[in-house]
Amino acid sequence: MTTEADEEIVVFLIGMRVNNWRAVRSWLPTVRAMPPMLKELSDDPDSGMLGYRFLYSPRVFSTVQYWESKEKLLAYASRQDAEHRPAWTAFNRRARDGRGSVGIFHETYLVPAGAYENVYVDMPAFGLGAARGTVPVGRRGDRAAQRFGSAAPGGA
Repeated sequence: MTTEADEEIVVFLIGMRVNNWRAVRSWLPTVRAMPPMLKELSDDPDSGMLGYRFLYSPRVFSTVQYWESKEKLLAYASRQDAEHRPAWTAFNRRARDGRGSVGIFHETYLVPAGAYENVYVDMPAFGLGAARGTVPVGRRGDRAAQRFGSAAPGGA
């Protein structure tokens, strides 16, 4: 299977790193802030967030998110009536008091149509395929090189 869509996509990675496990008051609220935002976005089909996946490592909690456009991502980040603004304000307050106990990051990638490729073998819906839907590989080309830059099999 491969991703059904062949449009621009925005990939947004956001997360936090625990720098001091003993500073629970700094990092636990940061961990807890993400699920309400993801629920809010998931419940609103017009938000622009297409899907997400949690990623974990021993000290880092993060999500990879797929968005329709950078405009919708930026609009959510600046909405005064959404979960993000109070969470961001609270994080900044705790960060000053926590003196580096928790770090945060985000990376945003604008991926033009035709500049991504994917394949899923013996997998449930995952990643961009879960966000956009999947089709049999042959509909977009049997080889990765065919799926880059083409909505039709064997195209440029």
